[in-house]
Amino acid sequence: MTGMKGMKGMKALRFVVPLALFTAMLFFLWKGLALDPHSVPSPLIDKPAPTFTLPMLNAPGNNFSSTDLRGKVWLLNVWGSWCGSCRAEHPLLVALAQNGSVPIYGLNWKDTHDDATQWLARSGDPYTLSVADADGRVAIDFGVYGAPETFVIDKQGIIRYKQVGPLTPEAINDIILPLVKRLQR
Repeated sequence: MTGMKGMKGMKALRFVVPLALFTAMLFFLWKGLALDPHSVPSPLIDKPAPTFTLPMLNAPGNNFSSTDLRGKVWLLNVWGSWCGSCRAEHPLLVALAQNGSVPIYGLNWKDTHDDATQWLARSGDPYTLSVADADGRVAIDFGVYGAPETFVIDKQGIIRYKQVGPLTPEAINDIILPLVKRLQR
């Protein structure tokens, strides 16, 4: 008799285990679908921004160092003339620059000098200054996944926010500008 119960238990277990695994997979799929693909966590939030010294885009013989910005709240926008999403966000950057609430520095990523400067001449230049990251090493240090990405950096050189993908009016008005205002105090 106990042998029969054991066989029935084994048959039931054959169905319960796959059902439990399937249910677990569905749960994780459901949780994953609920995530915002633009909300990519950065291990650099609340950590010092990587320091860099790169050639200025408009004056290639001169270098600019991020350490020159200590004591200022600023945005670092990673962009490229080849980047379609950068083109989409560009009018927002131009408007933000005209607003004058925060200086915007550009990190021109894996671009040619001529393409980058011609594109800014045609589209408007919202940047206080742009630097050329031709080999992409500085972008790697910042953990850039793809252009555009924008960082808010505080007076002590600490990254306080990272926007993956193009800026939106909501991100600027609801997150970035209030954060900049708090950090500037």
